[in-house]
Amino acid sequence: MGANDDQRATAPVPTATPQAEGDAMPAEPRRPEPDECCHSGCAFCVQDMYEDAMDRYRAALKDWQARQGQRQ
Repeated sequence: MGANDDQRATAPVPTATPQAEGDAMPAEPRRPEPDECCHSGCAFCVQDMYEDAMDRYRAALKDWQARQGQRQ
C-alpha cells in the first residue's frame, strides 16, 4: 500500500463534456485493469476504490442531470 492510497480512495469525480457555463457533465471513472488488483486483500483495493468512485459518479451524474432539466 502506497502513500497515495488514501488520496485515491477519496478522489473527486472527474468532470468532462462542458455544458451550460461551467457545469460539466461528470466523467465516468476508469475501470481498473484485471492485473491492477493483487488479490491479497488490501485495505484500499483498486476494485473497492473503483466501486466507490462509481457511486460518487452516479450521484454526481444524477445531480447534473437534474440541473440540466432545470435549465430547459
